[in-house]
Amino acid sequence: MSDLRESIERAESGRRKWPWISGAAVLGVLLAAGIGLAVTRGSEDSASAASGEPVRGGTLQFALIDYQRSPDPQWGTNYAESLIGNNITDKLTWQDPDTGEITPWLAESWSYNTDLTAFTFKLRQDVTFSDGTPFDAAAVKANFDQYVHGDQTLGINPNGATLLPGYIETRTPDAYTAVVRFEKPLASFLQASAFTANAQPGFLSLNTLKLSAEQRTDPTKVIGTGPFVYESWEEQVKTVLVRRQGYHWSPPSLRHSGEAYLDRVVFNTIPEASVRTGSLTSGAVDATLDVGTTDEQPLKDQGFAIVSRSVSGTSIFFNLNSQLFPTNDLAVRKAIQLGWDRSAVAKTVLTDSYSIATSVLNTSVQGYADYSGSALRYDPDQAKALLDQAGWVPGTDGIRVKDGKRLEVKLLGISNLVVNKPAYESVQQDLQKIGIDLQLTVVPIPDYAAQVAKAKTDWNITAANRSRNDPAVLNLSYSPALGNGSFLEQGVSTGVDVAEVTDALGKLETTLDPVQRAAYAKTAQDLLLDKYALVSPIYNPSQVIAHADYVHGIVFDAQSRNHFVDAWKSDAGKSAGR
Repeated sequence: MSDLRESIERAESGRRKWPWISGAAVLGVLLAAGIGLAVTRGSEDSASAASGEPVRGGTLQFALIDYQRSPDPQWGTNYAESLIGNNITDKLTWQDPDTGEITPWLAESWSYNTDLTAFTFKLRQDVTFSDGTPFDAAAVKANFDQYVHGDQTLGINPNGATLLPGYIETRTPDAYTAVVRFEKPLASFLQASAFTANAQPGFLSLNTLKLSAEQRTDPTKVIGTGPFVYESWEEQVKTVLVRRQGYHWSPPSLRHSGEAYLDRVVFNTIPEASVRTGSLTSGAVDATLDVGTTDEQPLKDQGFAIVSRSVSGTSIFFNLNSQLFPTNDLAVRKAIQLGWDRSAVAKTVLTDSYSIATSVLNTSVQGYADYSGSALRYDPDQAKALLDQAGWVPGTDGIRVKDGKRLEVKLLGISNLVVNKPAYESVQQDLQKIGIDLQLTVVPIPDYAAQVAKAKTDWNITAANRSRNDPAVLNLSYSPALGNGSFLEQGVSTGVDVAEVTDALGKLETTLDPVQRAAYAKTAQDLLLDKYALVSPIYNPSQVIAHADYVHGIVFDAQSRNHFVDAWKSDAGKSAGR
């Protein structure tokens, strides 16, 4: 999976509530441990709600399409890296995947000032890194400082700069109080303190923070507070984690007591879908992520559990380059939105684990609005009329021409989701019927990463998604001050009021009031989807796991990353020697 900068993912079909903490005043947020179960464990047939008591011990063999390019979780920018990083590090808070609520983890409580520029966290006092050093306010400060600013002498990039814009400092008034300060309001920081996707703020020991990027390729030197520690790492082959002795600080919402159940988790990189499926059915692996759409039902018929969660954040989108011909033409952008049949993609490409996008936001994100009957409807006649009015006339081969130039639109996408290419091909076929030549380049993540650096000048469309269970994912993705996914620039992006878009997106950071935030999110979506047509959402991606019936307790979090602290294997699986 991979976000625009990071990992491709999925979204939920059911609308969820967001009982967000009110941000109207200086407010201490003291949340008791007796919270309702705050974990999505997949579909009702998941064995993770299992019969019997958890069994300790055993090794879980887990297959992935991606591989971990570095053991450093703060650097990792693909799904495999964030998933593995979540199991060796912890966060200040935990986000309930069902409600979006922010609940305790390494921080027992927190408060914030009225203008959302200072957040005070009271830390647990019983947490240690796996090298025995304490997790305290000094560790929080050191981590955030390096996470945001990087360290050029060590070759460490400012990985958290976009997630935490305007970060000033972390103050440490006492050993277990951390005050994180920003230049301007950053309402989304509470969610960022629970963020589990790519380039995540998982805490590393001071001993690890002193190491260079090269030294951090030795996994035994990458030390976190999490329920597992690294045993080994073979790039493009596998990563092995072993249980952390003495761990006892899982998020209270998980209701997990003590150490992880499993002795070991082995993450196996298997790029080919058929090989992943074959490895599962043969018993070589116990579970696999990235299940092919054509394999879901056959595996279920063979008795394997299929569990999934759609990825909260954005849909898989076509970000439309506002500077590059011909997507610098509003008529072309709107025609791309209107000119393809979403029902055909749903019927021929997607399974029930996925859904067609009806906004750039997933339905699970606070502030989601439905555009299926307006900007994102299927209306090829209107699309053709828009192109006609803009001077695009059909050429001899059916592709439209204007001023001697064909209506060729170049797309860069990622091949690491089985749904991507066939979905894009369906869109391609429909757009050809209205005179748009959509040219597809769908490549593995390393090739995508090399090309996306040239997207502003070389690609009309970058196809990806961004996972973050917060409406500020729009600000992160599209604000000219941050991700600028459509390459907005005043005076260059013809017909777009860049200041209007920037201001609308920025307002998402000014309040935690759910009603006001939802209103700001609606305004932002109106501009991105309707007024300026800067993005054409395609489908809501999903993380789909198939596992043997003796596997239990694999957790999906609010970003649809997996945690294995609660995972276990019943005796049947252990006796099979797996």
